Amino acid sequence: MPAPNLFLIGVSDAASATTFYSDLFEIEPTFVSPRYVAFEVAPGVLFALWTGYREQVLAGAPRTSEVGLMVPGQASAIDELFASWVQKGVQVVQPPHEAVFGRTFVISDPDGNLIRVSPVD
Repeated sequence: MPAPNLFLIGVSDAASATTFYSDLFEIEPTFVSPRYVAFEVAPGVLFALWTGYREQVLAGAPRTSEVGLMVPGQASAIDELFASWVQKGVQVVQPPHEAVFGRTFVISDPDGNLIRVSPVD
């Protein structure tokens, strides 16, 4: 049965978004072109950045989806990651707090795409 294996994020500038995500997740892209950049985040699973949405989506349109990062361990691991990312200068949308599924926080990338960190389910 097919399973999702490409997670595509719309960005306005592929080069600057690549720098942001490479630094944030401490990974290097596996494919780079002027308008599309892919990171292999698991065997056969790509997290990709694409500038093609700018022709289809209004620049001021709010983002309604989130990239998720589930962190193993105690709630303190989430707080430690938050502190590390704040030192990198990320835009905080929601600071660490307790939600129905555990400790979480939300940041955004330079284009307003949301990134939520939460515990492993």
